[in-house]
Amino acid sequence: MHDLFSTDRVRDLTRRGFTRRDLGRVAALLAAGSTLPFYNEAALAQGLSAMPGMPADAVRINANENPMGPCPEAAEAIHKVVQLGGRYLYHETFDFAKALAEVEGVPTGHVMPFAGSSDPLHRAVLAFTGPGKSFVVADPGYEAGERAAHFLGARTIKVPLRKDWSHDVRAMAAADPEAGVIYVCNPNNPTGSITPKDEIEYLVANKPKGAIILLDEAYIHLSKAEPASPLVAADKDLIILRTFSKLYGMAGLRAGAAMARPDLLEKLRSYGAGALPVTGMVGATASLKTKGLVEKRRKIIADIREETAEWLTKKGFEVIPSEANMLMIDVRRPGRQVFQAMLKQKVAIGRTWPSLPNHVRVSIGTREEMVKFRAAFGRVMNA
Repeated sequence: MHDLFSTDRVRDLTRRGFTRRDLGRVAALLAAGSTLPFYNEAALAQGLSAMPGMPADAVRINANENPMGPCPEAAEAIHKVVQLGGRYLYHETFDFAKALAEVEGVPTGHVMPFAGSSDPLHRAVLAFTGPGKSFVVADPGYEAGERAAHFLGARTIKVPLRKDWSHDVRAMAAADPEAGVIYVCNPNNPTGSITPKDEIEYLVANKPKGAIILLDEAYIHLSKAEPASPLVAADKDLIILRTFSKLYGMAGLRAGAAMARPDLLEKLRSYGAGALPVTGMVGATASLKTKGLVEKRRKIIADIREETAEWLTKKGFEVIPSEANMLMIDVRRPGRQVFQAMLKQKVAIGRTWPSLPNHVRVSIGTREEMVKFRAAFGRVMNA
């Protein structure tokens, strides 16, 4: 355990409320890497791995995936690099960081590539929360960070979304003067709702001293919301998470990044190690360089989403307005029952949240998949 802790790290852990007895637990976390016990994306997504016997022809609109897959330019780059997959090809990771930095208008040193955005999300919780530093999150919100905080012994404070489904940034800023991380997912998962940039700016400016804002922009390209990358360029106490799993259609290929000033990124670095999948790196770089891709895919997904929302509304179901690849539908009865009934119709939809037990989350699939969803939903709900 001694080799895992420098004097600076021990000082940091003590500042966050860890006792000597806690150090062994943290040492286990550092040694565990990707086997961290709270690192369970499949369970959160109710992936098909948790649904034995699901037919191959089932409609899978449960995990906010993009069935379009990678764009042709990304697929071609991936195909080419596979032939060189016997080497680590670190330069492809550096090229990805440079390409993302150029697109976002931040220095290259403010970008740290990852295999998706879940990894840096968990690392940020490990790096900045603890028994004396809480994790603040919206309710309903994405639960992965809360799981990590619970394992660390950090308190989670849930702040209800506003009536317009945006984050209540003033309540979040005031939730705990000793907060370690204030987590904002924008657009929010599961609601798909937007928190305006000026509200994000307020939160960054008024957060407790010593806290960082962890801004998850996994779904940002699906919306017309303005990204917060200028705040990273201005060296604020902010870490932005990005993934290529959503609009870019690379969920299984794994590419993403954290963007922040270098000293914040350095705190994430020591919670894992290893080369990144070169297929994901070249696919992400090619996607960034494909002109018009974001606008084209955003429109395709938005059109299908609005068609689905309009049908649901005509059938008498309330739908939370969304700017992402998901809809939260009020089914007026326990959502878990509807989830199970839809499975019997060979349609896998998303999970429920404790604060919205009568809602279900439905991801936006292809137009054909959503036709099948509507038919199954009509049968289940007698609509």
